[in-house]
Amino acid sequence: MWGGRAGSLLRGWGRQLTGAPGRRLLNCRAASQAGNSAPRCWKCGGPRGPAQGDGFFCPQCRALQPPDATRDYFSLMDCNRSFRIDTTKLQHRYQQLQRLVHPDLFSQRSQTEKDLSEKHSTVVNDAYRTLLAPLSRGLYLVS
Repeated sequence: MWGGRAGSLLRGWGRQLTGAPGRRLLNCRAASQAGNSAPRCWKCGGPRGPAQGDGFFCPQCRALQPPDATRDYFSLMDCNRSFRIDTTKLQHRYQQLQRLVHPDLFSQRSQTEKDLSEKHSTVVNDAYRTLLAPLSRGLYLVS
């Protein structure tokens, strides 16, 4: 069902964490209780972040997380922050992100994940439309 990068992200969640020799490994909850200041997962309470892929999913429970409000459209769409961008690469990234967060994929999930999926999808659509058109891209750059 999941191919490409999405499949590798999903398969990667099952792997064990490795640490430095002589250091005790902590699970998500223990790491967050040990003073980790990373944002926490809304579902399991574990730390979330860009440790897995783009940080869209909790590495522990795989629940979709809220969009990062501090992330700009260029980093979201994996583009250089300049006026000249590769629109083919932009389109591929758009399709890749929609395969991860599109609301149709979350129809059997909790209402929270459905809502988060809609938010992510909206942000991805806005980023794509903004960066695709030269005028809006330029205005976004100067804002």
